[in-house]
Amino acid sequence: MLARVYTGWADALILVKPDTVVSWQRASFRLFWWWRSRQVGRPKVNQEIRQLIRRMKTENPGWGAPRIHGELVQLGFDVSEPTVSRYLQRLRRRYDEGKAKRWLAFLNNHREVIAAFDFFTVPTLNFRTLYCFFVIEHGRRRILHFNCTEHPTGNWIVQQLREALPLPCPYRYALFDRDAKFGNEVIGFLKASGTKSIRTSLRSPWQNGIAERWVGSARRELVDHVIPLNEQHLRRLGREYLAYYHDDRTHIGLEKTTPAGRRIERRLIGKSGIQSQPRVGGLHHRYSWTEAA
Repeated sequence: MLARVYTGWADALILVKPDTVVSWQRASFRLFWWWRSRQVGRPKVNQEIRQLIRRMKTENPGWGAPRIHGELVQLGFDVSEPTVSRYLQRLRRRYDEGKAKRWLAFLNNHREVIAAFDFFTVPTLNFRTLYCFFVIEHGRRRILHFNCTEHPTGNWIVQQLREALPLPCPYRYALFDRDAKFGNEVIGFLKASGTKSIRTSLRSPWQNGIAERWVGSARRELVDHVIPLNEQHLRRLGREYLAYYHDDRTHIGLEKTTPAGRRIERRLIGKSGIQSQPRVGGLHHRYSWTEAA
């Protein structure tokens, strides 16, 4: 009679469904092996062994895991080669950080005799692509040369370098990336002028940070706000921006001065106000006192 009235009576008699039991079993299985993995694992490498691996790698930079493992075996240490290899990978990351610090130290110590160059692209009104080439010095962040072209050949780049770095060249190092446009012609010209070529590592724009930051400044402060008509138009805009960049624009890296050395103006009390002078077609302004001391 109950079955006729309530067809789901069989489900009411089952306190736990099969799916629930299976889910409990899977959760227990995961918990069990998580506990086992916490209890059982590779033993930690002895501190003495870690120090020896670091010392051997420092004293023998060309050694890999097999050579270092062989020396450890000969010294009576019980350690596997994969363990040595894993520890060397950690050391390699620290070595890369140290290499970056040494690179920055080189740039800071030789900035007065380093010049860098690079390209960046600008689209025109008629959908052409212009390649802007520039040379910048590290010392005062001055732009030594700026030009643009639609076809940047090796001979064209060499001519720009002749104009930017006339003999006798005051710069000992030329820093640039691994762009294919900087080929044998460029390397040969720099060598003939007594300038050492230094190419950055692959996919490491931070190694040419001075040039990369100037590209960012030129984009944010100029080319993102105008659409050049042609090469002549872009060159004119570039000349106007460089005049503002050298004489008026303050730089954080130069302790808030300008590459050309902008003089600090003192106010004559009660006799002067502040006037603004437009630069680069009104995109930027220079501020000064109407009457300065």
